[in-house]
Amino acid sequence: MKGSVTPFAGCHVFFAIEEIMPPATPHLLVSLTAHGFGHAAMTAPVVNDLRRRLPDLNVTLQSDHPAEWLATRFEGPFRHIPGPGDAGLRMASATRILLDESAELYRDGHRDFARRVSDLSDLYRDLRADLLFANIPYVALAAAARIGLPAVAMSCLNWADLYGHYFSDRPEAAGIEAAMLDAYRSASVFLCPAPSMPMPRFANARPIGPVAPQGTAGRAEVRRRIGLREGDRLGLIAFGGVDPCLDAGRWARLPGWFWLTNGDRAGRRDMIALTTGDVGFTDLMKAADVVVTKPGYGTFTEAAVNGTPVLYLPRPDWPESEGLIRWLDAEGRCRAISLQDLYDGDRLNEQLQLLFSSSVKPLVSPTGVEEAVREILPRLSGGSRLHK
Repeated sequence: MKGSVTPFAGCHVFFAIEEIMPPATPHLLVSLTAHGFGHAAMTAPVVNDLRRRLPDLNVTLQSDHPAEWLATRFEGPFRHIPGPGDAGLRMASATRILLDESAELYRDGHRDFARRVSDLSDLYRDLRADLLFANIPYVALAAAARIGLPAVAMSCLNWADLYGHYFSDRPEAAGIEAAMLDAYRSASVFLCPAPSMPMPRFANARPIGPVAPQGTAGRAEVRRRIGLREGDRLGLIAFGGVDPCLDAGRWARLPGWFWLTNGDRAGRRDMIALTTGDVGFTDLMKAADVVVTKPGYGTFTEAAVNGTPVLYLPRPDWPESEGLIRWLDAEGRCRAISLQDLYDGDRLNEQLQLLFSSSVKPLVSPTGVEEAVREILPRLSGGSRLHK
């Protein structure tokens, strides 16, 4: 394949070489926002199901996430190339947005927006994909539209509405938001997995069911592999790949409790690295007694699908929060907490007991995975080779 475009020239292959993925096979280009892990985590179950139905599917992942992390979510071989430069938002922590820095990021990115789209469309032309599946880089969708590459978008939110929510009063906002809306509207369909933000400005929006992976490993086996004994309690600290700015040294010590984290453990024996035992994140979620997180699509839906109760730190300025919390309160078990609750043993124990005393609900079924697959399959060449 050609490598004359700079972003593509820097690509590398992960678990794959072109000899085992010949050009004649259907080729799906997946472009992912790298604002936290949620967009990739939401997309992976759909791509994995597609691959089970089309075993010869050729997958290219365009993402600024490390290939090694993507391989923990996406099954099978894939080609990995750098992301499309999706801005997202600049975060001071998992729950606080750097508004001025984020606005400047968009303003800088749109000074040469036409050139960015042109360069990316050249890359896409060289890739010769059959379909773009975007969650949810609007630059990628604009580039696909420029060369007539069919595109499907999927996400619980879109950056145009979030940009308008935070920055509509700025002088440059109207032009930036218009370009973003045009890009999203160019997709043949915008799949909105429950619970999604309302998207009334998109005629191509189509609601589908929840999209989340289900754990497959046994609870007892997972706990044994990470070193727990019978009767130990397990909490999962998961803020979607965004630093929660938690002080591990101040985290409350509760007898019999252990906490999984990918952050600093401050030398504590009751804190366990997420990579311990080589267990996948979703299996850890399923094996945990509780997950501590922020309102976010990926963790909230994975918790509901796997039956894990949730303690969450509120995000009052995040447009998704109200809908996510209302959905999880109806479909699972959750409680709002404060940082002080996490740092005070009596308060944390009280919050846990209140959470565990709430009524247990049936597991949520991730019906959106199959719905998304059924939208994508007819748009991929080779769809007639579907394995029933």
